[in-house]
Amino acid sequence: MSGLTGYHAGLAAEDIVARDYQERDHLIAARRWRGQSGEIDLVTRDGETVVFVEVKKSRSFATAAARLGRRQMARIVASAGEFLAGEPRGQLTDVRFDLAVVNGMGGLNVIENAFMEM
Repeated sequence: MSGLTGYHAGLAAEDIVARDYQERDHLIAARRWRGQSGEIDLVTRDGETVVFVEVKKSRSFATAAARLGRRQMARIVASAGEFLAGEPRGQLTDVRFDLAVVNGMGGLNVIENAFMEM
């Protein structure tokens, strides 16, 4: 997949994921939020909980999920800390880290609390 094709495929995958979260009554707080530590694909609000979502796209769910490594998770967690600095409860905010994988057919699988094993 060329760089531009991959970029647009990533945007389409993020749209699929954002729609799914909205259908589940999440408010979209940010898309492609960037801090000094890196980028977070999607930030949503589920009541009092801030949900940080990493989106991965590949031909299969397993291949997409395998693309998230420990170093990237650490960068996302660091970026989330930066995002939380702007929240009323700061680091005391309830948070969750989800992994949303999109397959080649546009199917979606959301793994809630995906970073628990980090």
